[in-house]
Amino acid sequence: MSLHHFRNGLLAAAGLAALITPSVPARADVEHTSLAVPATVVLFLSQYIAEDQYLWEQQQLDVKVQFIAGVGAINAVIAGSTDFSMSSGGSLTRAASRGQPLLAIANMGNHNSQNVVIRKDVAEAAHFNPNAPLAERAKILQGKTIGIDAVGSVVDSIVKVVAKQGGVDPASVTVSPMQPADTLAAFKRHSIDGFAGGPPFVEQVVTDGSGVVVADGVHGEPKDFDPIGSVMVITRPDFCKQHASICTKMGHAMKLAADFIHDHPAECLAILKKRFPNIDDADLKASYEAVRDMTPQPPAPAAKQLANAEGMNIAAGFMKAEDKLKSYDPLFTVEFAK
Repeated sequence: MSLHHFRNGLLAAAGLAALITPSVPARADVEHTSLAVPATVVLFLSQYIAEDQYLWEQQQLDVKVQFIAGVGAINAVIAGSTDFSMSSGGSLTRAASRGQPLLAIANMGNHNSQNVVIRKDVAEAAHFNPNAPLAERAKILQGKTIGIDAVGSVVDSIVKVVAKQGGVDPASVTVSPMQPADTLAAFKRHSIDGFAGGPPFVEQVVTDGSGVVVADGVHGEPKDFDPIGSVMVITRPDFCKQHASICTKMGHAMKLAADFIHDHPAECLAILKKRFPNIDDADLKASYEAVRDMTPQPPAPAAKQLANAEGMNIAAGFMKAEDKLKSYDPLFTVEFAK
């Protein structure tokens, strides 16, 4: 080969490389972050969508998802061991009242998401009317044993608040903490009178006819505390100041996830089936529809959601009224979920 042809070959190769290289994302553009989730539940559909539909990757964001049970997720954010968590507005306002301010950049659920159900035989024995006002329905909780996930949790708070709606002393309701699978087993063998929880567990007992809804948190009961922040994406205020690009990418990915939930039901069901293969299709569909109905577009947080979350904390006895926050404005931003 002549020198002339050799040089022409090099130039052609260099030109081809120049054309190819821009189409490949530079690894330096990818930012890394972490997200703690407190449970594997249908309520976190937005997280599953962000993973399976590569919404984070599209934003040039590499997200390490960590399972940290219960309030441990938000505590990890407070401690700085993770950047974000999916937690409730109640957890956020409680932390703020204790001098640990956090920042909600998205709210993926604007109802409290937890239902209270009672066994059908217990309901029939009490001549329970499922169409009565909540204040009347809630009276059935008097003296009952109700399964919850953990003491001090959002699920615990809904039982206490619903009891009060019916004029029932929450102390007269025995709460029994257990994992969802154990709760369903205890419900079937009549070891508990009912339980509180979110999709898909309530849907399972309602679909098979063994359970009756006392309070429908998925659709906004109790109305005194609706709308509310139930699935909030939370971080530290200084994190978004120091890493505005990461917060922008995370917030936009959550906006895209919210849109996907509303626009792609079949794909959402497939994503849920992948993670909950043992849940009946009808129950999974009902669970998806519950999450869809709770997901705002855009999923921007608001002061009212946090005020109601704090109101539930106070009503449940988790906070004192005198510790109520003077303003919720420092605890959320609408800058990123768009």
